Amino acid sequence: MEKLGRRQVIKAGLGLLGAAAASRFSFALGQGSQPIRIGVVLSYSGPFARLGQEITRGMELYLEKVGGQAGGRPIQLLKEDEEADPAVAVRKVRKLVEQDKVDLLAGIILSSSAYAVRDYVHERQIPTVVANAAANDITRARKSPYVFRTSISAWQQHYPMGAWVARNVGKRVFVVALDYAFGKESTAAFKESFLEAGGQVVGEVYSPLGTTDFSAVIARITASRPDAVFGVLSGSDAVIFLRQYAQFGLNRAIPLAVSGEVTDENVLEAIGEAALGAKSCDHWVYTLNNSANREFVQAYRRKYGGVPNHFAVRGYDAMQFIVDAINTVRGDVSNRRRLVEALKTAKIISPRGFVQMDPETNNATQHVYVREVVRMENFFTNRLIADLGTVRDPGK
Repeated sequence: MEKLGRRQVIKAGLGLLGAAAASRFSFALGQGSQPIRIGVVLSYSGPFARLGQEITRGMELYLEKVGGQAGGRPIQLLKEDEEADPAVAVRKVRKLVEQDKVDLLAGIILSSSAYAVRDYVHERQIPTVVANAAANDITRARKSPYVFRTSISAWQQHYPMGAWVARNVGKRVFVVALDYAFGKESTAAFKESFLEAGGQVVGEVYSPLGTTDFSAVIARITASRPDAVFGVLSGSDAVIFLRQYAQFGLNRAIPLAVSGEVTDENVLEAIGEAALGAKSCDHWVYTLNNSANREFVQAYRRKYGGVPNHFAVRGYDAMQFIVDAINTVRGDVSNRRRLVEALKTAKIISPRGFVQMDPETNNATQHVYVREVVRMENFFTNRLIADLGTVRDPGK
């Protein structure tokens, strides 16, 4: 091969620099001024409509904070209703990808919907940020390099609570949960550490989603005479259970040590005093004393009124992770390999504390807290009573 002269080397180098500059110029013309399109799939109707509304509020609140842009490009949210139906979720995801040409996806309320869309987004290599669905296998047996969870896994949230309850509340516990994946995985995680700590489960009931009468369950709890009740309920099921628990006087006799969903601020809005004193485990607490949380709470109350909840935090943080990744790739979301790598290494300062993506599982690593329902001013919320430390899902 001929040796290149000095002028030829300089020309070759200038040619490479010119090509790189041309590539950046081409990106600026082709994408730089175009909005990044994010497809948001959440429930906006049906039993989980409030959850979808709160997650969306959180997303929009964070976008407002960053001026509606990331990586020098405007962000556009295209919203579709999951309708609490996995088949509908698949149809809406296909529509967003194939017709609307979104750059990435976010949302998903139900774990069954997350499982349903997994193969489609995996095969098409669509970066997808799960903002809510908590079933373990989303980031375990059925994990995908293109799917990231910024909320929490069922194990991650509830395993630390079992040992804490055995040490601080009581060794004899009655378990009540909804009869679906999240309910069963959450109670399994709780029992794992609770039994290791010397606890005993004196009764266990799994109720159908949409149960309107828990009186038979409450009768079984009364007969079992437990030290505490561990529950995994959400939405209207949580409201009805807590209301009847108080009506039977058990809220004054048998402590509640439950999943954070049971005493979510949306539930407390409907329940009020009936939940006072209930303990719960969650990744966020209204009273967390950090600047990010104070800023979030103030911004939420200023924009929407009322009290924020962990679903709004989940939306806020999902968008924060996305913006962090887009900033890392400087707005060039066409290179999916680089965007996926940016999501894998993303770190944020969240209202819930420091959170980072675990590159081995694509599941957020974060603190888990124990909370207690209290009255503050003219509303009910949760206050911090214990930090159970940083918890990483083991991924298996």
